[in-house]
Amino acid sequence: MHGELKYPQGFSHFDYVNPDAPKGGTLKLSVVSNGFDSFNPFVIRGVAAAGVSSYVYDTLMESSADEPFSEYGLIAESVEIPDDRSYVIFNVREQARFQDGSPITAEDVAFSYRILTTEGHPFYRNYYADVSNVTVENSRRIRFDFGDTDNRELPLILGQMPILPEHHWKDREFGRNGLDVPVGSGPYRIADFDAGRSVVYQRVEDYWAEDLPVRKGRFNFDRIQYEYYNDDTVALEAFKAGNFDFRQETSAKNWATAYTGRRFEDGSIAQEAIEHQRPSGMQGFVFNTRKAVFSDPKVRQALAYGFDFQWANRNLFFDQYTRTNSYFENSELASSGLPQGPELELLEPFREQLAPAVFTTEYTPPDAAGDQTMRDNLRAAMALLNEAGYSIRGGKMVNDETGNPLAFEILLFQKSFERVVLPFTRNLERLGIDVTVRLVDSNQYIQRVRSFDYDMITQVLPQSDSPGNEQREYWHSSTADVSGSRNFMGVRDPVVDQLVDKVIQAPDREQLVHRVRALDRVLLHSHYVIPHWHLIKDRVAYWNHLQRPQVTPKNGIDLNNWWIEH
Repeated sequence: MHGELKYPQGFSHFDYVNPDAPKGGTLKLSVVSNGFDSFNPFVIRGVAAAGVSSYVYDTLMESSADEPFSEYGLIAESVEIPDDRSYVIFNVREQARFQDGSPITAEDVAFSYRILTTEGHPFYRNYYADVSNVTVENSRRIRFDFGDTDNRELPLILGQMPILPEHHWKDREFGRNGLDVPVGSGPYRIADFDAGRSVVYQRVEDYWAEDLPVRKGRFNFDRIQYEYYNDDTVALEAFKAGNFDFRQETSAKNWATAYTGRRFEDGSIAQEAIEHQRPSGMQGFVFNTRKAVFSDPKVRQALAYGFDFQWANRNLFFDQYTRTNSYFENSELASSGLPQGPELELLEPFREQLAPAVFTTEYTPPDAAGDQTMRDNLRAAMALLNEAGYSIRGGKMVNDETGNPLAFEILLFQKSFERVVLPFTRNLERLGIDVTVRLVDSNQYIQRVRSFDYDMITQVLPQSDSPGNEQREYWHSSTADVSGSRNFMGVRDPVVDQLVDKVIQAPDREQLVHRVRALDRVLLHSHYVIPHWHLIKDRVAYWNHLQRPQVTPKNGIDLNNWWIEH
């Protein structure tokens, strides 16, 4: 993306794999969900089976996990770009094959672009929006021209495009294929499934890319099997009983208390917290600003005073977490202090359109820490709500103009999260705010989130070390009303739109850092979320027949690099 590649032409394998890892065995995994009803992960319809996008389909290029954003050839044997990156040409490998033996051609690449941007998830239309023309120059050579844009990322994000077989889809309806088994080009094919309950992937024995540098030492299991569980407690007990092999733990309570017993004592199950250096992104309570109750940033800011992170960390999480202060936490991209230098220069033209606090106050989420008590926080919340035109009447927080009470619903699908949400709601009730918590199954939750049918949700907004086009999907006003977009908050801000464009157009790494920090600062001071917490380690437990490479890349663990010791 910016600067030199780590791996030279002719490299043999990535540094974080074992090139001599043995092939074989079955990796058994769990999914906590209400099931799946589709093998098409590229459309908004349905719930796709776990693993299908990463195992069944190959892409033009492969990202390395130990660089900010670099890609190396997979389906594409070589890439041609001019200095201004106004176009990219991909040359398709002659040996590239789909799983039915058909060659992968430039026509398949063009078809994949066309079907994804017209009938695929709305994400693809935004992601590839700056492509102006596609030309198939011959059966192995395809050119993408870009419009009037300084988007240096486009060649790389096109390299991430999954390549679909045109001959397979020509007589099928792309958005309604359901559980028809697809033809892919990746290292695994779907071998068996029980609709909604399990799916098994079988390693392709004559996989065309087996010996490529980007595949050496990876995808070592003969079979990968996912079993679906409705309840995480049941899934944890199933893991300890040996019903599956690996578990990444997201619950601090489980990590501190549940990983006990003979199998842990005799070493049959390993338990590790493996440090990573990837951006943590943002997890938090997300406001849907499309709803009138959350249209005022002062109201959103006030409600943040009701969340007591210190209490939750101490009483629920065994002090394992750190409070999140940025959408790009755990990276050099995170803003801090007050804007100065190039960052201030970026923000200065928008001073009249931004909250004064962007320039005068360092953002920190309110918390009951040090001398600050929850009583103090609720007093601060009350003052902000009064400024926003609310007051207490009959014990309820009411809008002075409309007479409507301040009330909203928090939508959840994880019952375990109620222990975090309920103390938050009780604090807000002390301000006369009515908060209801609605628990729904995962499928209903997915559909409601896709259609923005919620007041507040808890959501993770992941980030990479090289933000680019995907920022439109999160914050740009053009995605605010696009069903299925990741603009969960409904951000519609012309300043944010311009900052997103500047991030996408960053000419080098230094400028990218300044522009992302400016964007981060504006988003934080708009109070679209109440930040939660983050952890700079992956908490994993696994049965000891699983082995992993000695080197862990900056992005953290990747099971596709592991193997079974025979």
